[in-house]
Amino acid sequence: QVQLVESGGGLVQAGGSLRLSCAASGRTFSRYAMGWFRQAPGKERELVAAVSWSGGVTYYADSVKGRFTISRDNAKNTVFLQMNSLKPEDTAVYCCAADPGAPPTVVRAHPGAYKYWGQGTQVTVSS
Repeated sequence: QVQLVESGGGLVQAGGSLRLSCAASGRTFSRYAMGWFRQAPGKERELVAAVSWSGGVTYYADSVKGRFTISRDNAKNTVFLQMNSLKPEDTAVYCCAADPGAPPTVVRAHPGAYKYWGQGTQVTVSS
C-alpha cells in the first residue's frame, strides 16, 4: 500500500509560480512512475505531467509545456511539480498518482494505469 500526500497549492496571481510536492510512503516508491493530474469544475481529469520511475522520461500536456516541470527525489520519496507562468485556466485540484505497473522508461497517460492517488491540493490562479 502506498499513501500519497500533496502540498503546496494555494492562490496565486496570473504569471506567478507554485511548487507542488507529493510525499509518498512505502519503500517501493522509486519503482513507480508518477503523475500529476488536475481536474477543474465541470471538466474531465487530465494528466498534466508524468515521470518514469527511472526519472529519465517525462511527459507534459501541451497546455503546460515550457511552463511546468516534473521531477522526483527517490531518496526522499517525493515528486514535485514546479509551475511557472501560471494562467487562470490552470485553476484546478491537482492530484499526484502512482503507477506501479509501468516499465522503468515508460509513462502512461490513462488514469486507469495509476493505482494510488492522493487527496489533491487546490490551485487557484487569479487574473
